[in-house]
Amino acid sequence: MSKLILSTRNRHKIREISAIMAEAGAPVELIGLDNYPGAPEVEENGATLEDNALLKAHAGVNCSGLPSAADDTGLFVDALNGAPGIRAARYAGEDATYEANNRKLLAALAGVPAERRTARFVCVVSYVAPGVAPLSFCGELAGRIIESPRGRDGFGYDPIFVPNGSNRTLAEMSAAEKNRISHRNLAFRQLAVFLRKVARSSG
Repeated sequence: MSKLILSTRNRHKIREISAIMAEAGAPVELIGLDNYPGAPEVEENGATLEDNALLKAHAGVNCSGLPSAADDTGLFVDALNGAPGIRAARYAGEDATYEANNRKLLAALAGVPAERRTARFVCVVSYVAPGVAPLSFCGELAGRIIESPRGRDGFGYDPIFVPNGSNRTLAEMSAAEKNRISHRNLAFRQLAVFLRKVARSSG
């Protein structure tokens, strides 16, 4: 089984993505950046999710010499003209906690009626390997922002996001339930399909 750098130190992400890729049958062993202490922090200053994902994926290749994948996720809230958008992880500041980001978003939506609290998560996964043109894959999950957090699982905005067709937040779902529908699942499953094709062609 070949190795694939997952260009992040976020353990929540690594655990979630590892489960997704294993279920999708991706023929790779995922390795987080914690295994490369010298890997630099990437300044996510791109104009788009794909820009940021590519910056991180290239950094993974540069520090390891191995194929690398990275994702960037945004939360686009219609009533806020798309905010927090690509700055979702840094909405309340560069070192903001998940709780701080949630508080700021709920405050920004105070007084907005339920029917106008529509939102969507967008995840872009980029794959970079030596000698291969970079590839990107996109997944989306539409839903709405509720008025107060519910649930203890998940991370990020999961406690305040209810997907369309559900009455539960992502944080009220099991990891398996969330992974089946999530934006990250949709994007990484496309990467898994690509990697399976590469494995078959090289085998």
